[in-house]
Amino acid sequence: MPSSDALPNTDPAPVDPPKPAPPAQRTFTQAEVEALAAKEKAQGKRSAAKEFAEKHGFTTIEDAEAFISAARQSQEAALSEQEKRERELADREARADAREKAAEARERTANRRSVLVGLGAAGDDLDDAAALLRVPDNADDTDLQEAAEALKKRRPELFGATRQPDPAAVPPAPTGLPAAGVPRPGANQPKPGERGLAMLKRRGKLPADAA
Repeated sequence: MPSSDALPNTDPAPVDPPKPAPPAQRTFTQAEVEALAAKEKAQGKRSAAKEFAEKHGFTTIEDAEAFISAARQSQEAALSEQEKRERELADREARADAREKAAEARERTANRRSVLVGLGAAGDDLDDAAALLRVPDNADDTDLQEAAEALKKRRPELFGATRQPDPAAVPPAPTGLPAAGVPRPGANQPKPGERGLAMLKRRGKLPADAA
């Protein structure tokens, strides 16, 4: 049994160790924040690229990039070849259309000249008549014939005919002579001495029938 005169336990109660102070808050600049964000974004992209490469059987990201680059170049080459073929086809069609239009123009010219020749035009007159003939490109044979006949009436000299003078017009006179129908100068003037004889007749000095 313990002795009644034993001293009481005077050891102090255990004390909890002091808690460490929280770390000091660091302030980041805007440039540092942007750099951290870009780094995280790049790491995320690379991680995604690595996952894509491994998923499609590539050992590294570089192998996947090389394969994709080669496929893109091949596709662009195929498109360029197709565009080249399409351009060549368009050029051939344009040339064929131009040849067809030129042939149609030659045929129209030949038809018009043939009609004009049939009405008597020839030589230089034929060229002049063809230049003066005005008909639409889509005119039929009837319209062409009517236009050519109308031109012949307006310009008969182009078809070998002589233009008839207008009967109502006064023909030109030879050099130095008045035109027909115009009295000559002095034609109605009295002859020398006629005035004196007329005066003597009026005064009774000469008989009326005296010459």
